[in-house]
Amino acid sequence: MTETELELNRLAWMALALTPGIGAARTRKAVERLGAAERVFEAALTDLEGAGMPGASAQFLFDGRARAAAVKELERVAEAGGTIVTFEDEVYPDRLRSIYDPPAVLWVRGSVELLARPGIAVVGTRNPTPYGAGMAEMLARDLAQRRLTIISGMARGVDTAAHKGAIEAGGKTVAVWGTGIDVIYPKENKKLAEQIVASGGTIVSEYPMGTFPAPQNFPIRNRILSGMSVGVLVIEAAEFSGTRVTARLAADQGRDVYAVPGNVTNKNAWGPNTLIKQGAKLTATWEDVWEDLPSQIRIGLEDELEAARGSESKPKEAASLFNDPPLPEHQQKVFDVLRHDESMQLDELMERLEPELGSSEVFAALFELELAGRVRQMPGKNYVRAF
Repeated sequence: MTETELELNRLAWMALALTPGIGAARTRKAVERLGAAERVFEAALTDLEGAGMPGASAQFLFDGRARAAAVKELERVAEAGGTIVTFEDEVYPDRLRSIYDPPAVLWVRGSVELLARPGIAVVGTRNPTPYGAGMAEMLARDLAQRRLTIISGMARGVDTAAHKGAIEAGGKTVAVWGTGIDVIYPKENKKLAEQIVASGGTIVSEYPMGTFPAPQNFPIRNRILSGMSVGVLVIEAAEFSGTRVTARLAADQGRDVYAVPGNVTNKNAWGPNTLIKQGAKLTATWEDVWEDLPSQIRIGLEDELEAARGSESKPKEAASLFNDPPLPEHQQKVFDVLRHDESMQLDELMERLEPELGSSEVFAALFELELAGRVRQMPGKNYVRAF
């Protein structure tokens, strides 16, 4: 296919994607019946209707409105520094192509090649406990260090923690949006979006430029999260949540489902704990995911790591729920009182430790534990264990 033919082909896919009344499935079926996407520009009205399009949709294509909209959309994509990937493109991820209803067109900012890399989707509540946020960041960091791509939706909470963990590890992460690639949501994640692209990651959407964050978009985009991934890792999710939808989609798509167990008194533990009862893999450390990867993927990643050892530093020692280095006595006493899943206010902490440690010793221990990354200070002088 020549460059001109390729441009016409991409224009045709875009025109179909922007045509009202036909979704991804009808778009692919129409291309199959017409023989090539670009034939939509020369087909008679009856031929378009014969390809399975509703009358209004066929008319939108036939009278040139779809083509004009596609030209404008591609200009907007280019101005935003993005690109598109059509269902026919070689770089379209094979795992996503194999699901029941793959998008016909993907809008992309950042690395297109990253979409086809082996990845784990990390999903969970927008309102995690400190334990949930810490586990998301820890597991994403440890898996990203081993060349797995971390895929998430850049929502508040667990998604944000997962993306940050991957970036912190020097790894790669993909954010799947329910808006146009020029509409950052939530707005406070603008810096994170920039970091994702700057670090070699990718932002991807099936929605045109300017698409606002309509609530119905996010459950629909979840099939892309699970579809691009090798497996889905669930960290804190209430009984009725989008995360449960993603886990169900993953199971339907033949993806592995992993879940981090939670405190049974926390409503957000209902999702992962129930999934574990239903057969999801209980996950506490990165090894629980790694050992379940398909052998060809694991071997390929191990070969990449081995090849990189000569020019890159080794991955940082993975955090673990079970193997922590010993602490000095005064730090250990403070650490023992703190929890992963519930913060403690400084006054309460000092009151609890008053018989054993003075206030200066508590302050010193907290300072040293923070420097060591073992304790995290929350707003209002509240403290939790970190990971």
